[in-house]
Amino acid sequence: MSKKSFKRTAIFVACIVLIFLLLDTVFPFKPHIQYATQVTAHDGVVLSAFLSRDDKWRMYANEKEITPQLIKTLVHKEDQYFYYHPGVNPFAMSRAAFRNISSGRRTSGASTITMQVARLLHPRPRTYLNKIIEIFRALQLELHFSKSEILQFYFNLVPYGGNIEGIKAASLLYFGKPPQLLSLAEITTLTIVPNRPSSLQPGVQNNALLEARNTWLLRFQDEGLFEEHVIRDAIAEPIHIKRRGVPRLAPHLSVKLQREFADQPVIRTNLKLQQQRQTEEQVSNYINRLRGQNIHNAAVLVVNNETMEVEAYVGSADFNNPYDGGQVDGIRAVRSPGSTLKPLLYASAFDQGIITPKKVLNDVPGNFSGYEPENFDRHFNGPVTTEFALANSLNIPAVRILKEMGTSSLINQLKKSGFQTVKKQEKELGLSMILGGCGVTLEELTRLFASFANDGNFQPLQYVKEQKKTGKTNHIVSKDAAYLITDILTQITRPDLPANFDNTYHLPKIAWKTGTSYGKRDAWSIGYNKRYTVGVWVGNFSGEGVPELSGANTATPLLFSIFNSLDYNSPKGWYHAPENVQLRKVCAVSGDIPSDFCDHQIVDRYIMGVSAYRRCSHMRYIFTDGKVSYCTYCLPEKDFGKKAYANLAAELIAYYEQQKIPYPKLPPHNPLCERVFHDGAPIIVSPNEGSEYFIRKDEPQQIQLACQAANDVEAVFWYVNDKLFKKTNPNEPVFVSPPLGRVKISCSDDKGRNSDLWIKVSSF
Repeated sequence: MSKKSFKRTAIFVACIVLIFLLLDTVFPFKPHIQYATQVTAHDGVVLSAFLSRDDKWRMYANEKEITPQLIKTLVHKEDQYFYYHPGVNPFAMSRAAFRNISSGRRTSGASTITMQVARLLHPRPRTYLNKIIEIFRALQLELHFSKSEILQFYFNLVPYGGNIEGIKAASLLYFGKPPQLLSLAEITTLTIVPNRPSSLQPGVQNNALLEARNTWLLRFQDEGLFEEHVIRDAIAEPIHIKRRGVPRLAPHLSVKLQREFADQPVIRTNLKLQQQRQTEEQVSNYINRLRGQNIHNAAVLVVNNETMEVEAYVGSADFNNPYDGGQVDGIRAVRSPGSTLKPLLYASAFDQGIITPKKVLNDVPGNFSGYEPENFDRHFNGPVTTEFALANSLNIPAVRILKEMGTSSLINQLKKSGFQTVKKQEKELGLSMILGGCGVTLEELTRLFASFANDGNFQPLQYVKEQKKTGKTNHIVSKDAAYLITDILTQITRPDLPANFDNTYHLPKIAWKTGTSYGKRDAWSIGYNKRYTVGVWVGNFSGEGVPELSGANTATPLLFSIFNSLDYNSPKGWYHAPENVQLRKVCAVSGDIPSDFCDHQIVDRYIMGVSAYRRCSHMRYIFTDGKVSYCTYCLPEKDFGKKAYANLAAELIAYYEQQKIPYPKLPPHNPLCERVFHDGAPIIVSPNEGSEYFIRKDEPQQIQLACQAANDVEAVFWYVNDKLFKKTNPNEPVFVSPPLGRVKISCSDDKGRNSDLWIKVSSF
């Protein structure tokens, strides 16, 4: 070739290249593939799959799932020069053109794998113009993508009849296994189907498919693609192909994540498949035993405390049960929490220095601005320690602590812990929230208890591998308070221990809290150890209450069963007291620092620099001659002495009086004393401050007047609008027919101490 001819050829080639690059810029090729959504377990096993937007089972397969044997077979069969041509094989095109022209019909094709990918990405009718466009697109693919990426496109798009596309979808739906586990016989079968999808339809023409497969295997043998014994084994392998359904494991979580990541082809969760299956089976078997009690559903969430990864997610006992709301996700359903929020309340109170584990609280009836809570068993225990109140889930002490802390304080803690319904309801919430008067989800509760397991540090749950971790530490409660809560919730001498687990080796080493909502509609049990936090809810999605339903006897056995199968005799050890949690001696009667009256002292834990340092005042000295008592203002010159008497709270005295429980009463104060007392005024418990009362005009009703007075009070005086209404004993109820309008109610005791409140009385 002359220099002139070479130069012209070079210019021509350069022009072609420049035109191609210009067209590539003007008409860029950016493949956008709508994949079916796959939800995978921690190890990559497909849990569930959902149709693509165009209703195809087009499943994305990554490079690890496309094995070398699969690539070797495909390339040899479809395009032996795939790694050498630029997307178009001119020799194959020339050969195909010659054969088609000489025969007068289309006898062979010349499409490379790259050209097939271009056609699969943008299907068009088979015309000469579209073939030119296909060639152009193939060149673009080779320019912008590697050979391995082009192969991956092919394996993800190749059709297998119906709405099945891609090697992974075909492998799962025809063989029930991922592509990396396919044998040579199965690979060859799936390699030849796309060429004849109607005559070699898997599951329908299996005999024809077997014959075609063996023909190709013999060809591979003749061409030396695989060793003879490998081909022999592949030919001997029977063909078992049938159309299978897509996997449907962890359906509730799969549906949740598919909605959140709708355009993501593969959602990689942190679920452990064995744990998921095991937990699903336990929940199903457990609910089957409870159906006779009209209890039809349960939900369980398992969280790894070290990583906050969700390892098991069971939203109901049976997803496919339409009669009992099987498709309702019990992990995200908003329910009443019962007593499950009490640990957060007590932990917050520990951090505020209000209480310590041995601090004595009064479990007696109380009226909190019209709210009169009761315990679950409708029994009152009198003075109890904080740890007893929490371990036994007593309601009155919890309400008293919440009132002292303030509801806003607990609401802020719950908002920090991610309780979304509480955030929405915060303006309507009151003291009843600690007993279940708010809405929570099992997801939120389990995450909260995982915070206790992690020294009070709140972290979001990790559902998927791609989820970003903020790295920020959100302290819900201190490490010290979390330890005190864990220590209390680990005790087994408590009423919410199921009877069949008492004194048994099946009892796991965990801290747990139960809860039962009002009307026995929800049974909760949330537990944790160093490694796992498990949340359990049992009940009916219909909201129907069941008399036998309780957190202790219904939810806790399932919790224990899951822990025993999940982490029995955990190697992680147990929690140790932080440096700031120390021991000190306190008075057994009050839980405060011992004074001269405290002859019985016990050891209590406290948080250094936080817990209150109060001297015990459960007793006090009184000057008396045995008949009357004297203050320093009216002491006689002789015939009196100093004697210790119990310094009881007003609500405790009222409880003792109501239950006819004897207690040491103070002698009446010297009636001749003219001193006016200020501390210890009567507490008006009825009516309620600021309330509006409606009275019928034709049938006037009366309003009860009641108070709680100090131990040394013999009589109280009731006033209505500053007019004396009646003198009575401190614990005797009084009834009055008040006038309409704004009414002032006053109560004075025989020491001159006085309390006032205002109410509004209307008629209807």
